[in-house]
Parts: sequence; structure tokens; C-alpha cells
Amino acid sequence: MKEHTPRQGPRPIKERRSRRARRRVLLGACTAVLAVALAATVYTSAEARSAAGRPTTSSTTASTAAAPAPTSTAAVAPAPTATLAPTATPAATPAAAPTPAPAAGGVGPALDAELNAIIDANGGYQIGVSLIDLADGTVHDYGVQQPFEAASTAKVLAAAAFYHLVESGGASLNEPMGAWTAGFQLKEMIQDSDNDSWSLIMDAVGHQQLSDYAASIGVNYSPESNTLTPAEMARVMAALYSGKLLDKDDTAELLSYMQNTNYESLIPEAAPADVEVYHKYGLLDGELHDAGILTKNGSAYALVIYTKGDSDGDIPQRTDVIHQLTRAVTDAVF
Repeated sequence: MKEHTPRQGPRPIKERRSRRARRRVLLGACTAVLAVALAATVYTSAEARSAAGRPTTSSTTASTAAAPAPTSTAAVAPAPTATLAPTATPAATPAAAPTPAPAAGGVGPALDAELNAIIDANGGYQIGVSLIDLADGTVHDYGVQQPFEAASTAKVLAAAAFYHLVESGGASLNEPMGAWTAGFQLKEMIQDSDNDSWSLIMDAVGHQQLSDYAASIGVNYSPESNTLTPAEMARVMAALYSGKLLDKDDTAELLSYMQNTNYESLIPEAAPADVEVYHKYGLLDGELHDAGILTKNGSAYALVIYTKGDSDGDIPQRTDVIHQLTRAVTDAVF
């Protein structure tokens, strides 16, 4: 016999009302939760837009120069995720400029002491040195400053006197002189130190006129004695190079004869390769001299070294002294 489950009838009215009440409470709670979530979303979006519009302030006075936040409009688009303003990076400190290389010491106590020490160490010879910085014209003298037999260094003075005669209209470089022209004899006298050419040039100028010309530039000179102090010869070289004796073309021509001479073993041999040298040497019996202009990068110096020994047997030793003196000068001034 089957067991029958009795069919249930309609639920009582009181129970139905209770269920409706519970649904209303649950629906109200859900509505409240949804309202809270929506409010939070709106607040977060507004806060994000506000944060994006505000500049980041720093601990310095830069905050006082901040631009005002932009005014929001009615139709506000969803704000992007706010990003932090980049932190200002301090400006890089410019790299310090390279320190220029120390300038050369120039003519001063250190060079004076070195030149005097070289002269003192070679007391067996008479040595006279004169150095002129053409920038200020100051003459610096060392050792013997009495007149020396000038030997062939005086040929520069004779050449300047003849060029001066040409410039004043009293002679011509193209006029016959000996077997050649006067211009050729000038070059031979300086570049090859030809004594016959020297005699011809002095005769053309005149011995007294040559003395007068020397006096006009502050030099006491007589062709008969042919003596000069180192300082006098240095002044002749400085005045020539500075363009105070001759016009530009004649100055350049005479200086060109003072390079690639037939005796480059004195000042030119000791000077550094980047120092340009114009010079006239002198060699006669016990006299060994060199009178030069040394120039580099716009700086120029007249350097005259006169030496006297017992004979030409000590020329190698005195040549070494001239080299020592030259290197001391170039090391100091260039």
C-alpha cells in the first residue's frame, strides 16, 4: 500500500506578508549599498581631477609661482589616472674650462740666475750676453759688457746703412758693385759672410757715413776698430726686426739673408725647431759670436752672445757655452 504525501494548501496570509516585508528590507539594503558605492566613485573621480590640476609644490619658493588649477566645466570627461609631476632635476653644473698651460716665465730672476751661473762656470773665457724682449724693449745684460771685436756680426750694421742709402735715393741695389750688383754683394756679405763684399759695401756707404748712421740709431761704431758691446749689437738687431731701421720690403729681404747661412752651428742649432731664428755669426781668431732674433707665436727676442778665447782651438767648448745660453733663454721665454 503506497504512502500518500498530503498536498499542501495555500500559505497563510500572515506568512506571505512577512516574506514581502523581508524582500523590501533586502531591496532597501541593496539600494543603500549601491548608493554608497556610486558616491565613492564620484568622489574618487573628482579627487583625481583635482589632484591632476594642482601643481606639485617643492620646499623652495617655487610654490609661489604655481599656475592656478584649471576651472572645471559642466561636462567633465572621466579624469585620467593622476600622475605625479616630475621632480625638477637641478641644472647640471657646467664643466670647468681647461686650465691654460702656465705661461713661460719670461726674463726674470730665475733666468738671470741661470745665465749668470753658465757664465761663471766658464770663467776661462770672456762672455758677454745681451737679451732684449721686443715687447717692452728692456735690455738685460750679463757677463762682460765692454766692447768686443765684433767680427762679422757688424756686417748687419753695414747692410742696414746701405739699404738706408738706397731708400734715401743715394744708391741702388741694381747698380754695379765689383763683378756683380750691389744687391748681390749685400746677400753675399750676410748669408755667406763674404769679407770682400763687406769691403765693397762699406766703401759705397763711406766709413764716416757708416759711423754717423750708427750714431743715429744709438750705437757707437767705427769701421776701423770694428768694436761693439753685446748690448749695442742687440739694439741693432731689435731695431731691424721691429721695422725701425728700414721699410717693410728691405727689412724682410735683409732678414731672409739671415737664415740658411753658411754657419748654422751656434744659436740656430740650439734653438727648438718651433722657434724661428734670424742671425749673423762672427768668427775671427779668438772671437766667436752670434747675434740673433728668436721668435715664436708673436713673441720676439734679440739675443747676442759674444765670446773671446785664447784661439780658435777652443771653438767647440765655446760653441757648447753658446748652446747652453741659448737653451736657457728659449726654455724660459717660449
